[in-house]
Amino acid sequence: GRGIWRVPSGLIILVVAYLGLASAPVLIGWAQGWPPRPLRDELSSGLAMTAFAILLIEFLLSGRFRAVSAPIGIDLTMRLHQLLGRLAVVFVFLHPVAYSLPLAQAPWDDTRASVLGLTPAATATGLVAWVVLMVLAWFAIVRDRLPYRYETWRLTHGIGAAVVAVASLHHTLEAGRYASAGLARAFWITATAAALLSLVWVYLVKPLAQAASPYRVARTERVAHAIWRVVIEPLAASAFRFRAGQFVWLKSGSWLKLADHPFSIASGPADLPRIEFVIKEAGDFTADLPRRLAAGTPVYLDGPFGNFTVDRRIGQAIVLMAGGVGIAPALSILRGLATDGETRPVTLIYANRIVEQIVAQDELDRLGERLDLRVHHVLSEPPAGWSGETGLIDAAMMRRLIRRELRAQPLCFVCGPVPMIDSVERDLSALGVPVSQVVSERFRYDAGANTPRERRIGAGLAALAAAHLALAVAFALR
Repeated sequence: GRGIWRVPSGLIILVVAYLGLASAPVLIGWAQGWPPRPLRDELSSGLAMTAFAILLIEFLLSGRFRAVSAPIGIDLTMRLHQLLGRLAVVFVFLHPVAYSLPLAQAPWDDTRASVLGLTPAATATGLVAWVVLMVLAWFAIVRDRLPYRYETWRLTHGIGAAVVAVASLHHTLEAGRYASAGLARAFWITATAAALLSLVWVYLVKPLAQAASPYRVARTERVAHAIWRVVIEPLAASAFRFRAGQFVWLKSGSWLKLADHPFSIASGPADLPRIEFVIKEAGDFTADLPRRLAAGTPVYLDGPFGNFTVDRRIGQAIVLMAGGVGIAPALSILRGLATDGETRPVTLIYANRIVEQIVAQDELDRLGERLDLRVHHVLSEPPAGWSGETGLIDAAMMRRLIRRELRAQPLCFVCGPVPMIDSVERDLSALGVPVSQVVSERFRYDAGANTPRERRIGAGLAALAAAHLALAVAFALR
């Protein structure tokens, strides 16, 4: 029924681990037995400890650690990074304004119950961390409107995060009533070291590994209007493996570049070691794609990533809905299903603006000989005499094209422009398909439309925020 929602076990493990790490400093401080200070001051300390722990966890939610993103998908991982970061910013913003005790030191009060006891150095590092974090958060929110290249933003974001971590560590150890000794001190030093090492991993270790496993572009060819097929091959034996429907981050030219770009793999796992992409001309990099990815160009991969896969999912029928270049992961899935001898009914609803944008039509016809596959082409600007579907994919069209599948608890995959994904997710929910049976993956991580998925993400964040706030209040009231 529509109320069914199977929570992935991986998500449960991640939430429990997150809550344990984010709550640990407050619980450790609670166990120290210090006499309580005024409510405002203790609440400020509880929020600050929680916020610093969240900020250190943020380093692992950057989307580049498969152990973290694999159970829930990289888009949800990045949404958590974004939303939890904003929650931490709110807590940090409140931290200095909530205190009521004087800043001065009182050597006779070794419990610091009557003063905050801030040294000039602790005040300075606290101010640096506070200001840099506010600036980082603002630039992250308005990044799409800034006249900076992605690699510039990524570098400054990483450097700024490191500054916040180091300055916060000094401030916490120097000024924190509950952090200066014992287990608490060990926790903060270890957690900060782990966060900084994650930057070393992303910005140094991974690029070195990419340099040791280079690829080159074997062929780049136009396959439809403003759409290119790019095939790459390894320059040496490659251990790269992926599941049909996944994607990689690709950089071209030099492994030292910070700029890399997410592209869904269009080939099937059986096509390895060659890897194929279907890429649309859009944005700074792909607008000049024939030159940037000309035959012979060295390329480097980070991946695979993504949960846009049939593996370990249950459904009596498979429905793929692709918009434009969203056909790439759908092709990968179809090729993988054909290789695996899939017997379930498969339906592809493939939407484009004009007929000249349709990719791999002949291959889709051939795949129909190996799969129980039905393909429906949809054009929003059809030519004269067009006999296929017209308009946009909506509930009425789905009810007409996949009526049989809707009765069979289908497994639905949606890939395309974000507005299309949002619209199709809403319509599938209205048609009775549970959220757990709808798989989508976005490469933009801002809040989407009012979809069942977004509502659950919002409810989850509200629950986490309430848990953090409840612990901080309980700590202050002890």
